[in-house]
Amino acid sequence: MTKVLVLGGGFAGVEAAIYLRKHDLDVTLVSDRDYFYIYPISIWIPTGGETRESVSVPLDELAIAHGFKVIVDPITAFDAAAKQVSLESGRVLEGYDYIVVALGQDKIQHKGMEHTLSICGKPEEATELHHRLEALIAKGSGKIAMGFGGNPHDHSAVRGGPAFEVLFNFDTYLKRKGVRENFELTFFAPMEKPGMKMGHSAVEMMDKMFEMTNIHKKVGSKIIDFEADGVLFEDGTKLESDLTMFISAGKGHHILEASGLPLSDAGFVVTNDYNEVEGFERIYVIGDSAALIGPDWKAKQGHVAEVMAKDVAYNLFNHSQNIDSKRSYVGHLNILCMMDTGNGAAFVFRNETKGKLIPMPLIGHWMKKGWGWYCRNSKLDKIPRFLGT
Repeated sequence: MTKVLVLGGGFAGVEAAIYLRKHDLDVTLVSDRDYFYIYPISIWIPTGGETRESVSVPLDELAIAHGFKVIVDPITAFDAAAKQVSLESGRVLEGYDYIVVALGQDKIQHKGMEHTLSICGKPEEATELHHRLEALIAKGSGKIAMGFGGNPHDHSAVRGGPAFEVLFNFDTYLKRKGVRENFELTFFAPMEKPGMKMGHSAVEMMDKMFEMTNIHKKVGSKIIDFEADGVLFEDGTKLESDLTMFISAGKGHHILEASGLPLSDAGFVVTNDYNEVEGFERIYVIGDSAALIGPDWKAKQGHVAEVMAKDVAYNLFNHSQNIDSKRSYVGHLNILCMMDTGNGAAFVFRNETKGKLIPMPLIGHWMKKGWGWYCRNSKLDKIPRFLGT
């Protein structure tokens, strides 16, 4: 039986393992965590609506449901030419017919980032955000700043949506507590028009949402330093903050730097439309680890990673059977998000021809809650998956 090694237990890696098993291949998944973390619904952890446990799916349960093997052991090195993977325990994995790289990405480091927390970082940080928010509420007042950064070498590696979601959820939560007037909320970003990937109309709608919720903005100036009590900018100003959440832009995963694979200026692996790496037969790279091909507004998102995973499962199986048929992810590129506000949501969509942000009061929030339930249970094969998902 054809043996496949999947590196990474996020959206791309888990989806690849599931769909490779549908082709009856021998699949082993390696991850540094023993659970699959559903980042899109972790936005409710800081306001107490979810916990790390409730947004996590144990990998052993996924493995039992789909029949793949799991190794929980951080990867320390990957030699692509030798198809050899070294693990923290000292174990070396080799002898696999194919390798699917789905390691995700690292974050660009800024001076003073130890004074910030991220909703897109380690899961523990989301829990800490909750503790810090509750401490401020107990204190009675505070200044809260939330934002995200950019990567000049790859604009697709920016994670902006979760920052907006947590910010609006804080606004809703503080209002429900009856203390919103005691808190100053500010959004910050170095770019002049953050969120432009969504399109001009979406950015205009975001500005209206900020005005309606009395959320301040600090945009258009480079971030110089994070301090315990605020953020310093290149224009000489300081944004005072008792609690700072910052989502740094992504860069290539450090394990891939010495892998021998071709990398973009941002450190992502260069592939073709089929997620193959030229000169490295039987190695595929998917999800955030791959340098996306496509329009300027493209973005690294979970649903794009899952499309890549399904297509690679198809392509890999056909290659193993000497069948000349491949699928490309490029035609499926779009931005798709239900941006939650705690009391509703805004449906965000962008493709080659249009970009829209459609407010969905109340129902949008419950639609995203429903998606979280669907994601967990469909991954565990407890309910059918929707067509194309």
